[in-house]
Amino acid sequence: MTDKPPTALDNGLWAGLRRLTAARIGLQRTGASLATKPLLDFKLAHARARDAVHEPLDEARLIADLGGLGTAVMEVASAAEDRQRYLMRPDLGRRLAPDANAALAAHAGDFDVVFVVTDGLSARAVQTHAQPTLASVLPILHAEGWRVAPIVVVRHGRVAIGDAVAALLRADCVVVLIGERPGLTAPDSMGAYLTWQPGPQTTDAERNCVSNIRPDGFGYADAAHKLAHLLRAMRARRVSGVQLKDDSDRLAVGATIEVSPPDAGSKP
Repeated sequence: MTDKPPTALDNGLWAGLRRLTAARIGLQRTGASLATKPLLDFKLAHARARDAVHEPLDEARLIADLGGLGTAVMEVASAAEDRQRYLMRPDLGRRLAPDANAALAAHAGDFDVVFVVTDGLSARAVQTHAQPTLASVLPILHAEGWRVAPIVVVRHGRVAIGDAVAALLRADCVVVLIGERPGLTAPDSMGAYLTWQPGPQTTDAERNCVSNIRPDGFGYADAAHKLAHLLRAMRARRVSGVQLKDDSDRLAVGATIEVSPPDAGSKP
């Protein structure tokens, strides 16, 4: 039994659905295999995702971009000496390099929040989306009188690196902007992980996550609104993670939406 070629009606149905999603649906087939075009598209997307994992962060350009935001910018590194070790040893990406402790401690103060920008599993994501996201959220916080610590750029960092940064700078809240694991439709998706008063024993259940920050996902202005709202709630209730519900969309949709902590299996 052979597959029948798609009819005009079939193609029309799938075309309408494809306008609603970037997912690969209704792909054309030849016998038991994908047709040449969707197969090549899939291989190209897979190659872009692999490249994103290994692509290095252009720290100089990122720091120059962040420097125009009116907030001081610092640069430190994790305990992972290079990209290969970072990928092979996730634990090293959660710890600061020895010389980073003194550098950060010298700038300690009584801060309300610190923003940490790190490459994670897609340097391209933070290279592209960190600056416009911060450009949207920082004016909101400054207008409300938040004491914002210097922005800290960390090379080869993972989410938990923000815990040590916040402790050394004496910041109550930390927001880690990090490149998420690339997918076949989004090799440049950035996530934001928020934690209230993190420490050595902080777990993933104590974090909130705003994911897929990019123009084709969760836009910069919406992400800034969400981050500011969560930060206000964290400071008012002195909790984060599973204990904190995000009701920022309540007026728009008439419901309370919970922002769940990151999945430990998919976290950078």
